[in-house]
Amino acid sequence: MEFLEVIEILKSGLKNPLPGIDAHMVMSPRPINMARFNPERPKNHRKGAVLLLFYPDQGEAFFPLIKRPVYEGVHSGQIALPGGKMEEEDPDLIHTALREASEEVGVNPDKVEVIGTMTDLYIAPSNFLVTPVIGFSTLKPNFIPEEKEVERIIQTTVRHLTSPEVKKQKTLEISKSFRLDTPYFDIDQEVVWGATAMILGELLQILEKGK
Repeated sequence: MEFLEVIEILKSGLKNPLPGIDAHMVMSPRPINMARFNPERPKNHRKGAVLLLFYPDQGEAFFPLIKRPVYEGVHSGQIALPGGKMEEEDPDLIHTALREASEEVGVNPDKVEVIGTMTDLYIAPSNFLVTPVIGFSTLKPNFIPEEKEVERIIQTTVRHLTSPEVKKQKTLEISKSFRLDTPYFDIDQEVVWGATAMILGELLQILEKGK
């Protein structure tokens, strides 16, 4: 999809009721953990935000994903959107998303125009309630990965994301005794699953509705 078309659809679509939980469930691992959709979150949950940043390259709409390095943690080696936890000095979650994108991939917040936000998603393993922030830049950013937090940056197109053959399903072995039947997006030979896939699933429904 062309960059300008994507931006116009998102500007209009974010003003309407969002697909929300219905979209999240489509890309949710099975068995679905219904507790994550309970509006009553744990009182000690942490707030965070991720940035879905669209930019043009030869007229096409691109956005970046990041691959986390392998570390001792629940999201080791996974594909994610730039983002992280809200700090005390952050005035709001939009600021959090822009700050984290600046720190992780070198995006200049002053060059990003924020369109709005999508549906919050609770991530039980890390006890985060994540707000997806939608923004765009009219120029392709000069991405710089933060070595400790980002193994590599994956630049992909909206056209690729919307291709039917990109959406797949497989069994993931989380541990020796726990497996998940998992919908995922096959992007740049990476398995994009879990919360990131659920967020992208809502994005897809907004884009499809706006065509």
